[in-house]
Amino acid sequence: DTVTIFNGKKRSAAHWAGLDFGFTTLMNSSFDNNFSDYPYWKNDAAKSAVWNLNVLDYKFQIAKHYFGVTTGLGLSFTSVGFKDNYIVNHTPDTLSAFIDTVNNYTKNKLNATYLTVPLLLEFNTNAKYSKSFYFSVGVVGGVRIGSNLKRKGEIAGEKFVQKVKGTQGLNAFKLDALVRVGYSHWGAFASYSLLPLFDVGKTTAVYPLTFGLSLNI
Repeated sequence: DTVTIFNGKKRSAAHWAGLDFGFTTLMNSSFDNNFSDYPYWKNDAAKSAVWNLNVLDYKFQIAKHYFGVTTGLGLSFTSVGFKDNYIVNHTPDTLSAFIDTVNNYTKNKLNATYLTVPLLLEFNTNAKYSKSFYFSVGVVGGVRIGSNLKRKGEIAGEKFVQKVKGTQGLNAFKLDALVRVGYSHWGAFASYSLLPLFDVGKTTAVYPLTFGLSLNI
């Protein structure tokens, strides 16, 4: 609940550092989740989660504690859950998927980790963190630092786990439009990817849409 003092002036804290959790739906270029020609990209939203660990933040004050520009540093852990036992097939030129008719998977996910940096316009109602409503809007850029496919299932009564590391056709970068709103340490957020999830030309354009909750520190 402390107010930062900088050069003798009160400065309200940014609302970025903390933990986010949300669920993701994959959208096409028409802002629709209908992938009639690419049914494997119609993901299982209930099993497609995003965890954001935002470790650092700083707000450049523009109009006292009411308005400023927030930046920082974070890590984003994204999982896309597939339906119907789809197996991703990635080659240097193409990306597709086929249904595994032999094995039954209890977990079938594409995982990616990104290093992220936000650039947000943030509005606050109070310099004190615990008494402030906040609203921020802007973009979050990211670079992929790891990715893999992970599957769990059972064959002839024997459980198995498969983990395949690699790029899986994922775009090396991300750029999300982001809105955050809340009060004190609690909030909600929504983001939409401005860059395709996968490399251009390897498959149809896919854009993650995410909604979730935030715990700010």
